[in-house]
Amino acid sequence: MSTLEDLKINLKELKDVETRYEFSLDDSFFAAIDAPDVKKGTVAVDLIVRKTAEQYFELNFHIEGKVAVECNLCLDEMEQAIESNNSLVAKFGEEYSEDDDLVTVEESEGIIDVAWFVYEFIVLSIPIRHVHAPGNCNAEMMKVLNEHSATRSGDGQEAVDPRWSGLEKLKTIIKD
Repeated sequence: MSTLEDLKINLKELKDVETRYEFSLDDSFFAAIDAPDVKKGTVAVDLIVRKTAEQYFELNFHIEGKVAVECNLCLDEMEQAIESNNSLVAKFGEEYSEDDDLVTVEESEGIIDVAWFVYEFIVLSIPIRHVHAPGNCNAEMMKVLNEHSATRSGDGQEAVDPRWSGLEKLKTIIKD
């Protein structure tokens, strides 16, 4: 289990050309980040930091695991598998800044906090549509959803709004 402090990498102290970090993130990570999209999960992060030049570093992330998200159909919590490969380039500079995939780290400090980047990579790896496997959605909610969908599609049930019944009469008059 990694803490947010573990996700702060001191680039100045890197001795080797390539350094590997492994982080195991759990619910405490998501609680500490306190962001709205993902609140729970178990995720493994494999980070390789390569020193590419005197002032430049390449950070390659491999993220794999499961997070809890809301099902788009029944709104119950569901487990979503995720996997992604992402990279950033960091360099030393006067002050901290982020510009696309280039992060400037204050040279006097030399520390890059990758916690928020990891969280963003996790969120971006979640599919847009996430639903339970067939038959696993909340049965009660699916019944209500099907009732409302059937009423809208006009499958012979009573119309949602009784004012539409006047239009139905016009349809039959025009057919005759």
